[in-house]
Amino acid sequence: ALPLVEAAGGRSFLLFTSHRALREAARILEAMPEFARRYPLLVQGEAPRESLLKRFRELGNAVLLGTASFWEGVDVRGHALALVVIGKLPFAAPDDPLLKARLEGIRRRGGNPFQEFQLPQAVLALKQGFGRLIRDREDFGVVAICDPRLRTRGYGAMFLASLPPARLVTDAAEAAEFLRRRLAEAGLATAEAREA
Repeated sequence: ALPLVEAAGGRSFLLFTSHRALREAARILEAMPEFARRYPLLVQGEAPRESLLKRFRELGNAVLLGTASFWEGVDVRGHALALVVIGKLPFAAPDDPLLKARLEGIRRRGGNPFQEFQLPQAVLALKQGFGRLIRDREDFGVVAICDPRLRTRGYGAMFLASLPPARLVTDAAEAAEFLRRRLAEAGLATAEAREA
């Protein structure tokens, strides 16, 4: 994801399905002094959600790391957000007691818990995460879904079919070039462009 974050000049949401993954990503990025110098890092849990979003909008080049509460109900219009990176398909944690009970109920009645509940819920969550990017007519950007199951599992097509119309690319360099071009057209120089 780092080349895409560079191409976007920050302006990124990195969305995770677990707090453990979020903390690990924060640790890695904080250990990169060049990254921290170029892009303010906002991490869920370090401040209230609304405070993080306000700072993200104000800074214009920040990178926000978030979990479930940032996948929906977050509205960042304009050029403060140009990239949403989704690390994994958002399947619910299988150790959640409420989820276990619901899945067991489906099994008892002879149903398929994955097809009937887990997959539709994950598809909806991905659609909501994807929707963080385009909030207005003038918005543009890239949603990078880094989970290979999107292409290697049969259910990947169901995820893709649920998303709004968008150009699908598998080449990160092509996506990065799109970001650089569109930001330049909008008159927004990135740290990467200023240093070139």
